[in-house]
Amino acid sequence: MSGHLEHLNFTAGSDRATPFIMNCAVILLLTSSCFTWSSAIYIPNRAATSKLKYLLEPPVYAEVVARRGENATLPCILRSKPSQYRVKWTKLEPENAGRENIIMISNADASKPYGHLGARASLRRAHTMDASLRLRRLLLDDEGRYRCELVNGIEDESVVITLRIEGVVFPYQSEAGRYRLTFHEAKQVCAEQDGTLASYGQLYRAWTEGLDWCNAGWLQDGTVHYPIIHPRPACGGELLHGIRSYGAKDKDRDQFDAFCFTSQTSGSVSFISGSFSFEQAGHACQRQGAALALVGHLYSAWRFQNYDQCDGGWLRDGSVRFPSATPGSSAEESLKQGCAHSGSPTR
Repeated sequence: MSGHLEHLNFTAGSDRATPFIMNCAVILLLTSSCFTWSSAIYIPNRAATSKLKYLLEPPVYAEVVARRGENATLPCILRSKPSQYRVKWTKLEPENAGRENIIMISNADASKPYGHLGARASLRRAHTMDASLRLRRLLLDDEGRYRCELVNGIEDESVVITLRIEGVVFPYQSEAGRYRLTFHEAKQVCAEQDGTLASYGQLYRAWTEGLDWCNAGWLQDGTVHYPIIHPRPACGGELLHGIRSYGAKDKDRDQFDAFCFTSQTSGSVSFISGSFSFEQAGHACQRQGAALALVGHLYSAWRFQNYDQCDGGWLRDGSVRFPSATPGSSAEESLKQGCAHSGSPTR
């Protein structure tokens, strides 16, 4: 993420209620019939506390990184085979204690998929000792920790692999204004904008890449945080920079903004030049066989396609935003150009 985000206080409601005229950003629904296997980016796995007899510890590495829509392979290699065994793949769900999401159970001869992940899963079987799991057409919710377990009576053992979806975190508030979303409403609005509620890890990564935002928002575990790089009076200036936490909040009663997460999309965003009301912008997009873009679409284009457009355009939620991938040399220059100096989609 280039630069940091600055908060601009527009609301969607006021855009609809006034005769304000803007351009339109559109999402062209281009789909691809082919996918590429992701490469693995690795980090040391220091969680192992005992030597494995039948499984190879992922060779120093235990994290695989891919984008939405791609395919990924989670490595699991047998060191040796017991006479009778099964390999069980599950996705670990820390927010649902005690719950196992079984994906695949296999032995030397056959395998059986389970659940919604199993429908997109298969074993690689590159050789007789290979029990690696392949996942096709990755979704945002596929991010997480996966366990490959060799089941062999009293000698069961396992390795854990992390799948990380590469993407971008964006803050989102209700069209009614700041701090108007319960946890469940925050989850819904993120989905409506082509995203999902961000995890703490995703927000932390976004902060290290430059996300600086003064409003607190929900995360997927029901906690509330906000990332600060440059402490300032309006944002608890006496506190240190970092991910500031409000802790866990009541999901039904407490209200905040949302931090949403999205990844690459199969479509593309383009700009239609002209003066349009919100309704006219929608019709202009339809005439080109497209639709008004979602906020997640715009952030995806900015993050993955370096999309840069110095003119504001309508989005489907009624907000007006523009992405700036190459801001001017100074804030004053950028404002004259109509571009946000932060280098991000702004509202």
